[in-house]
Order: sequence, then structure tokens, then C-alpha cells
Amino acid sequence: MPPGRAAVVLLSALLLAACHGDPKPTNGCRETPSGLPVPRFVSLKHDPANARGGPGDDYRLLWVYHNKGLPLLVFEETADWRRIKDPEGQLAWVHKRVVFEGGHSVMRTAATPLSLRDHPAADARVTAVLASHAIAGLKSCKDNWCQVTVDRASGWAPRAELWGAETPPPGEGCKRP
Repeated sequence: MPPGRAAVVLLSALLLAACHGDPKPTNGCRETPSGLPVPRFVSLKHDPANARGGPGDDYRLLWVYHNKGLPLLVFEETADWRRIKDPEGQLAWVHKRVVFEGGHSVMRTAATPLSLRDHPAADARVTAVLASHAIAGLKSCKDNWCQVTVDRASGWAPRAELWGAETPPPGEGCKRP
């Protein structure tokens, strides 16, 4: 292989790894174009929303999301694009206009339904049931419990049972100037 060709192949492999590797947790603040900490949770604001292989419309379209409200983990960003991980562990880039930054939703990813309780205790009265793979709005979390809403129902569920409610992602709480 000619030396110039080898360099192109190596550079291509490095770029592919950078675009498709797992998110790296951070133990502190990183400067981001938005000024918001990464990683952080957001929700899908638009349906449909294109997921791309890189931060731009010229990158390959990987798939299209059709789940308004889907919780996503942002772990990298450019001025206009967010690199996300979805509840199924898929990695992609989405445009910033398709995500809601001011609060987020959670998802029941387990195959079984989840009882929602009238207060944060395992023996509390069941007020509703969250179906498998259902999306719910996150109102607040208190210790290991989170209050969620779906349609007209609301209740408390164990934080560990909801994707997107993990205790704060590394970098959360960073102070920005």
C-alpha cells in the first residue's frame, strides 16, 4: 500500500472510532458550546428526528427517531449538534433543534410494567402502572425515588427502574460563568 494511502486509511479508522465509540464519563466540568454540562439528559422535541453518523447534514443518515419525548443522554456537542446515546444504547448525532434542554423525560426499559406509587415508598398505594418501554415526564427526584407523569396519571417509582433518571451524570452541577 502506498504511504499516502496508509495514512488515509489510518485517519479514516481513527475518525470512525471517534464517531462510534462509547461515551467517556467525565469527572468534572468541560467547556461546551452551549455552556451546559456534559453528559446531561434531554428529551426528543420533534418527531421525526434524524440520527446521523457525524455532526452535520452531510453525514450518513443512520436512522430516524419517531418517539417524541424519548430521553437521550448528551455526552458531546458542537455549536449545532449533540452526540447522544438513546435508551437502547445506540450512539448518533442529532441537531440541537430536535432536543428539549429544559427538562426531560424517562423511560421504562425493562420488559415488565412498573407500579407507580402515591408517595416514595415500596409499600405505598399503587396509583398507576407504567408499561414496558413507556415514556413518562420526570417531575422530580427525591433520594432513590422519582415522581413521573404520563397522560393524566402520576406517581413515584424507584429511580433505578427508569432510564434517564440516573443519579446525576458526571459533570452535572458544574458552575458556568
